[in-house]
Order: sequence, then C-alpha cells, then structure tokens
Amino acid sequence: MLQRIQSIFLLAVAFINGALPFWVYVWTDAEGTAVYAQNDLTVSLMFISSAILALITIFLYKNRKNQFVVNRLNMILNLILLGVFVYRSLILSGESNISEKGIGMLLPIISIVFLVLANRAIKKDEDLVKSVDRLR
Repeated sequence: MLQRIQSIFLLAVAFINGALPFWVYVWTDAEGTAVYAQNDLTVSLMFISSAILALITIFLYKNRKNQFVVNRLNMILNLILLGVFVYRSLILSGESNISEKGIGMLLPIISIVFLVLANRAIKKDEDLVKSVDRLR
C-alpha cells in the first residue's frame, strides 16, 4: 500500500535530503563563497544516506514495525547532521569577517518534522490493524 500518507511524507524527506542540499547553499565561509553539500564529503554522504533510508522505508510497508524503526534511525541520522552543522557554524570565524548560515542548515530540521509525521501515521496504521485484529 504505497498510497498512504506516510509515503508522501517519506517522499518529501527523500526530496529534501536528496536534491535540495545540492541546490541551496549550506553556509558561506569567511571569504563569502557559498559552500554547498557536494563541497563537503561527510555532509553530502549523510544527506544521501538519509534520502536512501527514506526511500527504503517507503517499501517496508508490509512490516510497519521495521518501518517505524528505520524512520527512527533516519531521525537520529538527521540529528547527527544537525549537530555537524551546529559544530561547523560555531567554529566558523565570525569576528572580523561575518559568515552567514544558509538555508541548507534548516533542511535536517524540516526532514525531522516530516519523519515525525510519518511515524505518527505509521503508528496510527498499526493501532488500526491491532484494533481490527481484536474484533476477530
């Protein structure tokens, strides 16, 4: 059943983490040049792995418990990515040359919101199936 609402949320996460980081800049360095996700290998690998996990989660619809667990792992990966961004923004020199944070730093937060919404919908499906099994 790919037509569930959590599939739309997970597709949004796959798009946000798979395509947007390479179009919008993550931050600008002290010289004023924009730094994209493809300029940093660890950041790009984390974004791509999060997008792949979201796509894998879509096709785990037959086992909702595994889908829920993989979603939580994806949330943890996005939290680690957010921690990397916070660390990078704190070590950027900002006293003499002001460096700006880009919109790309907000992408993990948006992804986490969509993953929470998807987990809520998965939980609702699981509760519905349990209630129907109870009536049999």
